[in-house]
Order: sequence, then C-alpha cells, then structure tokens
Amino acid sequence: MSIVLVSEVQLFLPDSQSLKHKRAVLSSLKERLHNRFNVSVAEVDHNDLWQRSTLAVAVVSNAGAHADQVIDSAVRFIEADGRAQLIDYQVEER
Repeated sequence: MSIVLVSEVQLFLPDSQSLKHKRAVLSSLKERLHNRFNVSVAEVDHNDLWQRSTLAVAVVSNAGAHADQVIDSAVRFIEADGRAQLIDYQVEER
C-alpha cells in the first residue's frame, strides 16, 4: 500500500524585491529539496506576489513513518535555509 503525504508550506521572502528574485530563490530551494529528499515540489499559491509563496511538497512511500520523516525533514530544511521564513505549514495524507 502506498502512502502519499502532501505539505503546504507558507513562506515569506523578506529580501525579495522582484518576481525574478523570488523565482530564483524558489527554483534553487525546490531543486535542493528534490535532490536531497526525493520529493516533488511546486509553487501552488501567491505566484504574483514578490515576498510570499506557498509550496506543496509531496512524498510517496510504502511506509507512513518514512513519509512523515521525509516531510518533517524537508520542512526543517526549508526553515534552516534562511532565504525564506516559514510562516506555517500543514500536512495531509491523500
């Protein structure tokens, strides 16, 4: 049985002064998340705002505990990155 967890992560990018800068930061962050945790990542809200973003981070696993650990590690990685401030996040099973 497969487990799919999705986390919506609300971010504030205080140093972003343009959409181009925001996209550069998010592109780097999404690539690093994918490479490190083997998750799918996409910007799903606040696409036209310079300093806000919502990322969806998804993981598929055959073990719920593993999926939880991957999502938790990915969220902690985002928090530690420093280029974006974590406002809030939610995790749900789909």
